[in-house]
Amino acid sequence: MPGGLLTDMYELNMAASYLRHGMTDQATFSLFARRLPAGRGFLVAAGLEDALDFLESFALEPEDLAYLREVQGYDAETLRALAGLRFTGEVWAVPEGRAVFAGEPLLEVTAPIAEAQLVETVLLNHLTFQTSVASKAARCVLAADGARLIDFAFRRTQGIEAGVAVARATAIAGFAATSNAEGARRHGLPASGTMAHSYVQAFPDEEAAFAAFAADFPDRTTFLVDTYDTVAGVRTAAEVARRLELAGSAVGVRLDSGDLADLAVRARRLLDAAGLRQAVIVASGGLDEYAIADLVRAGAPIDAYGVGTRVGVSADAPSLDTAYKLVAYGDRPVMKLSPGKMTLPGAKQVFRGPRSDVIALREEAPPPGWRPLLVPVVVAGHRVAPPERIGVMRDRCMSELARLPAPVRVLRAPGTVPVEISPRLRRLQDDLVRTLRGRGPA
Repeated sequence: MPGGLLTDMYELNMAASYLRHGMTDQATFSLFARRLPAGRGFLVAAGLEDALDFLESFALEPEDLAYLREVQGYDAETLRALAGLRFTGEVWAVPEGRAVFAGEPLLEVTAPIAEAQLVETVLLNHLTFQTSVASKAARCVLAADGARLIDFAFRRTQGIEAGVAVARATAIAGFAATSNAEGARRHGLPASGTMAHSYVQAFPDEEAAFAAFAADFPDRTTFLVDTYDTVAGVRTAAEVARRLELAGSAVGVRLDSGDLADLAVRARRLLDAAGLRQAVIVASGGLDEYAIADLVRAGAPIDAYGVGTRVGVSADAPSLDTAYKLVAYGDRPVMKLSPGKMTLPGAKQVFRGPRSDVIALREEAPPPGWRPLLVPVVVAGHRVAPPERIGVMRDRCMSELARLPAPVRVLRAPGTVPVEISPRLRRLQDDLVRTLRGRGPA
């Protein structure tokens, strides 16, 4: 869908005014998180590919223009100019799965100013939401200490497309599978599903339900054992698995309520005693990174965690303080002086070093041994490379998490990586501040 009206009304008003005044010079906008949410030591970049899909298809369709004419009163000349708009600019961005910190651009857009202005809302939406979720999911991965994680969030995400985006963002962060069938299909992810309590209740008893399910899905039989009595449910599951001679590696039990640490220990003993040492134990039910870390600390023998609502809405940090700000127009660097919201002028690059990051001007060379984070992803309105596979992004994220300093990886009261400003960028900012405040350059 071209999505020309997927924007805020003030973006359209500004774009119309730019066009009426002949303002068509190149503008650079920088998208970044002003600060990390409380309790976060890092963010995981996500949402870029969906943003690039939008940019490549961006256009105002005839019905969009009709709305602007009939309801908003736009004149014919402005509508003709808007009708021809496509995204023709360039984008530099941090690859998905990379760790980022406060103030660092996730993405920078350079395009004729009307184009760059109109795409602001959707770019912020994709990157803000998916980065929030991927960051929360990455913390669950750290907490799980090698156990598998499954996205269970779809039924409680705040919108259908949000559920599909969550499947993608959690996969980038290291989740092994999703319960979301459409998310799995669209993004090539493993789909995972067991049964609900309603399935068990629909049969005369638990044994009949388990036997029917195992007969239908003998190669992927995970029994939900807490509908009536969890320990008795584990015994019934073990009996059905033995009677039907299911392979131990194809058998699992899911614990969805109660004292999960104690129940996991008891389930493990019962399964092992039944000769099902390869059977897996899955835990679910209101989990997040803190609950997972507590279970790991308690030594609970849990092989996989189903994580839903709290990751799907990033419950403790449901939004990021992101911004998309003009930093250059034509050959002129620009900035805001607003208290608490001062911006850095000019097109930028971020260099990552062994213990800190540096935000610099785009044309600056990296310090020896440091690596640039932003790479060109769109030139002349088109991608420079095919979309990355989720597995590539996941591997990048796993590598990033492994390299984070220990204080940044902790869940409670984490530290963060220092982000410095290059001397050259700082001089430009200081000179521009003086000019804007009427004092002239130094």
